[in-house]
Amino acid sequence: MVWLWILIAGIVTFLTRFSMIALINPKKLNNNTKKVLTYVPSAVFPAIIFPAVFLDKQGLFLSSINHPQILAFFIAIIVGYFLKNIILTILSGLISYWMFIFWLS
Repeated sequence: MVWLWILIAGIVTFLTRFSMIALINPKKLNNNTKKVLTYVPSAVFPAIIFPAVFLDKQGLFLSSINHPQILAFFIAIIVGYFLKNIILTILSGLISYWMFIFWLS
């Protein structure tokens, strides 16, 4: 019974997301709508990243800045701001995170 509900939830999720791709013709959207839709990734990305960086496993805010993920986050922000390269930003964040894990533990 649980697998049936998981399957139904997966189908509903797929159909709601696929409908935006299959049923909407991008040529019929006006310029204001297209402009607003360009901000969607910028709005969703922080919502995905914030819990991983600033919350612990219980969902509470981290009390100090000495956690490796917060330090690596700030390094990635600085690299991204100056270099404007997403790949180097991700790599700098990952590498600094791994280095802080080994140094701080």
